[in-house]
Amino acid sequence: MKRKTGEYERSTVAGEEVSAFIPYALPPRDPPLELTGELASLLARAEEQVRLLDLAGDLVPSIEWFVYAFVRKEAVLSAQIEGTQATLMDLLQVEASGEETTDAHVEEVCGYVSALTYAWEELGRETGLPISRRLLSETHRRLLRGARGSQKHPGEVRRSQNWIGGTRPGNADFVPPPPHRLGDLLRQFEGAIHDESDLPPLVRIGLLHVQFETLHPYLDGNGRLGRLLITLLLRHWKLLSRPLLYLSLFFKLHRQEYYRRLGAVRTNGDWEGWLSFFLEGVAVMAEEAVTTARRLHTIVAQSRARLVARDDATVISIRLFELLPEHPIVTVNRVVDLLDCSRPAAAKALRVLEAAEALRALDARKKNRALVFSEYLDKLREGTEL
Repeated sequence: MKRKTGEYERSTVAGEEVSAFIPYALPPRDPPLELTGELASLLARAEEQVRLLDLAGDLVPSIEWFVYAFVRKEAVLSAQIEGTQATLMDLLQVEASGEETTDAHVEEVCGYVSALTYAWEELGRETGLPISRRLLSETHRRLLRGARGSQKHPGEVRRSQNWIGGTRPGNADFVPPPPHRLGDLLRQFEGAIHDESDLPPLVRIGLLHVQFETLHPYLDGNGRLGRLLITLLLRHWKLLSRPLLYLSLFFKLHRQEYYRRLGAVRTNGDWEGWLSFFLEGVAVMAEEAVTTARRLHTIVAQSRARLVARDDATVISIRLFELLPEHPIVTVNRVVDLLDCSRPAAAKALRVLEAAEALRALDARKKNRALVFSEYLDKLREGTEL
């Protein structure tokens, strides 16, 4: 099946004539989507896995641990798709130091954490912003914090033409709509979120992600913000009560197919092909998230049991252990700050946790050495290394 999903507008950019793509409003109508056969089966599977993931959040005793962990993993993976050279360990070491980073790559990841935290909290507040152009721009402002994004007009819809791929507009792989069309197009985009629709929410989320990437409304950060949008729409339609589902690892592992499917929507109107890919990703990553959450919970429970069984376990060592999932890299100085205790007490707590095999040394430093909740981090880091 082939359908037309937009039209082209000719314009001149940097002295070259280009054809910018103007997408039609959602949902696809000519012909309408066919949610039948294999696509219907994929949708049912994805809906069930998301439901199970939301339930899994209620089964684990400390959901904040997993939210902390999953948000940071997604931040790293989403940034890596855009070429950022930072790992989860880089981010956690900066957070453990308590100091501002000068590493532009880590700054980008920190910006994602800040952006997601802000937007998720806004959607949860009674007087917070709904998903809207304003919320996206405020989220974008936080996303582009730091040196590498400060010159890309954070928080502002672009006023100049951008393009994707190629070295200049004339040889670009794709040219999004010109800036003078973005006002109307973004209003249509908001309407597609808030208007009544018979389409299932997961299908609408898949459509909206493509539409946002097609509009490319900001000078930079569109890929990261478009992936973050998926998470926000899951909350908007009450599919998830906590930010536990992210598709960046799936998109990273299948990067070429991801871009090919996006392109096929614009060139051939293949919305069904994109939705098959998207819903497969939702099902796979939701199932993996449940498995990861259970495994992390088991690691914490087993490590805690080893600790409390020791004769030298102290109240401070147990208090410190309970903080490890949200502070998986610690030093004596960091423990003093976290527990408001003396340096000798902090040092003893670290020795006990190291003897209980909960912590191991990160490096060979003797002074204020860093220790990591290694088994926990090893599971969490899967897929995030460069």
